[in-house]
Amino acid sequence: MTLSILLMGVFVGFLVGLTGVGGASLLTPVLILIGIHPSIAVGTDLLYNSITKLFGTIQHWRQKTIDFKLVKMLATGSIPGVIIAVILLRLFESSYHNQETIIKHALGYVLIMVAVATMFKVFFGHKLKENRWQLRSLEEKRGLVITIGAVLGFIVGLTSIGSGSLYAIAMLYLFRMSPALLVGTDIAHAFFLATTAGILHASIGNVNYTLVLNLLIGSIPGVIIGSMLSTKAPTNVLRTIIASLVLISGLKLI
Repeated sequence: MTLSILLMGVFVGFLVGLTGVGGASLLTPVLILIGIHPSIAVGTDLLYNSITKLFGTIQHWRQKTIDFKLVKMLATGSIPGVIIAVILLRLFESSYHNQETIIKHALGYVLIMVAVATMFKVFFGHKLKENRWQLRSLEEKRGLVITIGAVLGFIVGLTSIGSGSLYAIAMLYLFRMSPALLVGTDIAHAFFLATTAGILHASIGNVNYTLVLNLLIGSIPGVIIGSMLSTKAPTNVLRTIIASLVLISGLKLI
């Protein structure tokens, strides 16, 4: 089991380093499909994500490619959203004993959303024209940004998925940002969100720490190797393939 998890970590890390997508969208459904309980898969993935996002946040902070005002505004909505999601999961489990079913179905639908969002970004992201929201200041969009943060935060708390991909699509549509600033802001916010959600899931026993450690040991060299090869790889083709795999995983879980 340890060797297979290590190899899985290498594979997922490699794909993330190579294409910039994957992560939880691949890891959580794979963990469930190999027999890990859905709640443990979600909690473990969130804690794993928190640790990996920490290193990305530090690097982007050094590069000054993080909009901390936007991170704070998103977190104003997403942190309460993720707290509500975990509390509801706990209540449903204690009252109806159907936590596993809720997580699997929610995961399936969110995976489909992530697959569609990834394909949209690949094929149409560069074609997005300036819209009225992009022309408004951050303060003018405060209510909308906090609402988006809350809705997507709830989704992340429920499934562990979307802390990167779904927020990136929202920021792409709402803001005029350089690619580096968008990625850095997205990663920094994902770190705070995944950390909060990971701690909450850990507090109710939904984290397998040995699994987290094995995944980290495998994914670190995987990310490094993938990043080294990323400049030579047909990134959009690979992202489309990954999105297709995520879509199939989502359909299987519904």
